[in-house]
Amino acid sequence: MTRMNLEEYKGVYVFAQQVDNQISSIAFELLGKAKDLASDLNTDVTAVLVGSGVKGLVDQLAEYGADKVIVVDDPELKEYRTEPYAHALSSVINEYKPEIVLVGATAIGRDLGPRVSARVATGLTADCTVLEIGDYNPPGNQPAIPNQLLMTRPAFGGNTIATIACPYNRPQMATVRAGVMQKIAPVKGAKAEVIEFNPGFTPDNKYVEILNIVKEVKDVVDISEAKILVSGGRGVGSAENFKLLKDLADVLGGTISCSRAVVDEGWQPNELQVGQTGKTVRPQIYFAIGISGAIQHTAGMEDSDLIVAINKDENAPIFDVADYGLVGDLNKIVPLLTEQLKAAIANK
Repeated sequence: MTRMNLEEYKGVYVFAQQVDNQISSIAFELLGKAKDLASDLNTDVTAVLVGSGVKGLVDQLAEYGADKVIVVDDPELKEYRTEPYAHALSSVINEYKPEIVLVGATAIGRDLGPRVSARVATGLTADCTVLEIGDYNPPGNQPAIPNQLLMTRPAFGGNTIATIACPYNRPQMATVRAGVMQKIAPVKGAKAEVIEFNPGFTPDNKYVEILNIVKEVKDVVDISEAKILVSGGRGVGSAENFKLLKDLADVLGGTISCSRAVVDEGWQPNELQVGQTGKTVRPQIYFAIGISGAIQHTAGMEDSDLIVAINKDENAPIFDVADYGLVGDLNKIVPLLTEQLKAAIANK
């Protein structure tokens, strides 16, 4: 097998996921990180927009940091289907040869990313939490290889952190969880160079036919967008006891969330789960109530602006990441805190 010419590959590309002609928030987050990486490599940022009738979304991508937008627009791409979307993104990579490709670790991205990486014969690091440009040090006494994408992700159930490089193949591909990277403030009126590209789509027996799309209506809010989260763990004791947390959240105009143990017990839906197997959140205030603070949970909330922990175990690991800690019975502390806050707000 001939080794690819790595020098041909330039630029940081972001798969700009859209659903129903609305760009997903993860695309803007990835563009923010792509700008940092591109700056270190002295290159530019390209968004890849795949869909049907999506050209009107280009300006939004420009405002959030895309220097160029490659638009793959075709009726076959109206809804996400694995085969045509994988064909679209892998064709873009083969044609334009990006150095780095970032994909959101969404339901779509987790399906699309591995298939595309296999088609273009490169590696993929999944569920990354940190991305940076740096030196890769090969084993032995070989010289360091500079300007590599170093992709960091939790491994072995979160008990260790692995940093992975892909020094001998291009592009370097990573999927990134929502909420981990920061969007930039949009630059109103920014424009991007638009490149229209269509590799051609021929439906065959690999093209799944979508017969019907049923949209579930949910009252559950997106916790990754919440400014204040009141989060409960197994220490809350029961599904009924979450009313204490709900009362506190209501007073503050916040939202409840939870740890994995709570979801496993069936006390709350998994849409409210924070942590490595849930969502990564970055609220202004995060209350961790009855949560021990295992690394699998703290990895999803440690970047909150202010963390308040309430736990009866004074040695609970959650206090290591908390800005404020209260040791005691949450059944007594939470109602008292709720009343005090209610009174303080009423007297404002």
